[in-house]
Amino acid sequence: MISEEKQVSREMKFDGKVVKLYLDQVVLDNGMEAFREVIEHPGGVCVLPLDENGDIYMVKQFRYPFMKVLCELPAGKLEYGESHRECGIRELKEETGAVADSVEYLGCIYPTVAYDTEIIHMYLARGLHFGEQQPDEGEFLDVVKIPFEKAVEMALSGELPDAKTQAAILKTKILLDGKKI
Repeated sequence: MISEEKQVSREMKFDGKVVKLYLDQVVLDNGMEAFREVIEHPGGVCVLPLDENGDIYMVKQFRYPFMKVLCELPAGKLEYGESHRECGIRELKEETGAVADSVEYLGCIYPTVAYDTEIIHMYLARGLHFGEQQPDEGEFLDVVKIPFEKAVEMALSGELPDAKTQAAILKTKILLDGKKI
């Protein structure tokens, strides 16, 4: 039987702009003690903008940890206490210039469960109206339009390695095919 580990102590090791790193001491089921490194993250949101022609809008941007440009759905980090729906609406406008008539919740994912508290909420946006992008200062990205079925193929083939992008595309595929998610 699995039971919860009990935290004995917590020490902050790093307090950054995006994340905090803690070193926790815990007691295991067998009474032994162990350490857990935990990254605290406020969470995020991603939005799959789908137009009436069956195209989606993605962004290409350089991702420093991987030292390459990745193609992803528009997304952003939550501010502590912020509504993930409102964050998604804001990020969609900032990154693509789009405003949607409807924004449907697709659920959430825990992208790194072993050591990170981040939860990413996913949305499907339809009824798109485009204006100007309003990227954050220091944010450089290109918007690309891709047929939705091509994006599904890209997610399945590994061309879109970003977890939130894959999950939102594949969930949307199931939803649009009429299967319950």
